[in-house]
Amino acid sequence: MLSTLMQTMRLPFLLLPPVCVLMGVAASGQASALWSVDFVLLLVGALMAHISVNMLNEYQDFRSGLDLATERTPFSGGSGGLPSEPAAAPATLAGAVAALALAGLAGVPLAQAHPALWGVGLLGAILIVTYTRQINRMPWLCLIAPGMGFGLLMVTGAAIVAGASSVMEVLACALVVFFLVNNLLLANQFPDIRADRDHGREHLLIRYGERAGVQAYALMTFAMAAVLLVAVATGIWPRWALLALLPWGLTLVTLVSLWQLGGDIAQRPQALAMNVMATLLTPLVLALTLLLS
Repeated sequence: MLSTLMQTMRLPFLLLPPVCVLMGVAASGQASALWSVDFVLLLVGALMAHISVNMLNEYQDFRSGLDLATERTPFSGGSGGLPSEPAAAPATLAGAVAALALAGLAGVPLAQAHPALWGVGLLGAILIVTYTRQINRMPWLCLIAPGMGFGLLMVTGAAIVAGASSVMEVLACALVVFFLVNNLLLANQFPDIRADRDHGREHLLIRYGERAGVQAYALMTFAMAAVLLVAVATGIWPRWALLALLPWGLTLVTLVSLWQLGGDIAQRPQALAMNVMATLLTPLVLALTLLLS
């Protein structure tokens, strides 16, 4: 059962929270914050929050039958843990609740020192609890909810704790993650359109079609590049930040593949892999340039 629980945590995807926290610290320009107790608490809280939403999503998709209907890829369709061991479902739900509680415990001392984090934490908890059953039935909110959680909340929360003083720099860092993570989830929805529709979901691809999804992906990936270019042009970020456009370019490969294949994107898994790499490497490169400049 332990191995199944580990599967439902979706461990390969847990690289994203540390990158988001690092982006928040980079927005503050305070590299010394990386060696503080607060940074450890931020990491623990971010990781537990992500584990919670992953496990809850796995549990609810198994209970609804969705995970039994999807064709799994390394990036979509669930982990396959609960379909192979249904008896682990109650433990998975308990794990989701425990992880959410641990995220809250890690956040309490931070929120006591930075009261704005109470609101950030509350909004994050609402996103976690409502994402699978409620948000996935609201196309536009479903489109932006991932970016809200990881970008507008996680990055901003880390920036507040690290002592960021520039609102525009924090906003720019949060928007980079916002657009990238929205597209990460959007691209991974393409292989599951039919199964999602049959099990009551109504995200953007179901309501408006695959072409609208491709257009949304294009809009957000170029919006992310525009944020970076404007931030450099206006002096918010140094010119070295333009290095982040190198991994961002991988999203263009994904965009072309989505345009060509749409719901059959699973035939080209390397395109989905490049989307994941861009989502991780673009903010990582950006954060490093901001901290080292």
